Amino acid sequence: MKMKLTILAAAALALIALFMTFRAGGNWDYILPSRGRKVAAIVLTGAAIAFSTVVFQSITNNRILTPSILGLDSLYMLIQTFGVFALGSANMTFMNKNINFLFSTGAMILFSGVLYRLMFRREGRNLYFLLLAGMILGTLFQSASSFMEVLIDPNEFLVLQGKMFASFNNVSSDLLLVSAAVIVLTGLYFMRFAKYLDVIALGKDEAVNLGVDYAYVVKRLLIVISVLVSVSTALVGPITFLGLLVANLAYQLLKTYKHAYLIPGAMLLGIVALIGGQFLVERVFTFTTTVSVIINFAGGVYFVRLLLKENKSW
Repeated sequence: MKMKLTILAAAALALIALFMTFRAGGNWDYILPSRGRKVAAIVLTGAAIAFSTVVFQSITNNRILTPSILGLDSLYMLIQTFGVFALGSANMTFMNKNINFLFSTGAMILFSGVLYRLMFRREGRNLYFLLLAGMILGTLFQSASSFMEVLIDPNEFLVLQGKMFASFNNVSSDLLLVSAAVIVLTGLYFMRFAKYLDVIALGKDEAVNLGVDYAYVVKRLLIVISVLVSVSTALVGPITFLGLLVANLAYQLLKTYKHAYLIPGAMLLGIVALIGGQFLVERVFTFTTTVSVIINFAGGVYFVRLLLKENKSW
């Protein structure tokens, strides 16, 4: 198991080295800071999305679900669309990356907190009420975004279109530091509940029978998931299928139930996928597409494969 993680880590480092040095031409003063910011954003985003997806799939006991079902990606796009629709792309306050990041992250975390409180306020409501509510609200947010998109000026829509897909090209150094601090603090908070994950993955009844305070632990883990997804989405944009892809690849590659191996493995796979995807975008497709399009296409194909595989097992 450790050997597989070592190989994944070596692959990630090799890809990072290739990405940083490929066709550098000796312009290190420009290339190292520019590419370094991209690599830092990729590492933070890949790690956060993979981390949150593995935890989410463990508490839902379902390997074809991702945190996007909670509606956070759709809420992010609603915020961006409403900002352009109501204020216009020329509004410097809204278009300021730092303000936009803080507002978007805060709104997504607040939405998650309110949703969790409403769904778990009554006794007897299980996790699937939350997933159903998140899916319905996500559809509502998406419909509202689509409605505003057809009303705005075509030139404004071009600005908005850039926010529909994840991009690592213009990430602010300040936001990287803030995101890294939030993700590290969230990871430290998660460590209090990490020991319960292997048991929770067995299911609610088994976890309760083994002495886990299931409701308390799951609520805290959902907060961790929301913070990680909110920060990664606000930093670079939505990447819907990345978590599904790398989490299931980690299950297949590592073949273990222990989250001490699954979470690092998925995080390394997320970094490898994003670094490889960004390299293809820049060196093969010459910026004619975005990394999220490549990841979502690969993840969508893999998702269909998972569904067909589950169908056969039934």
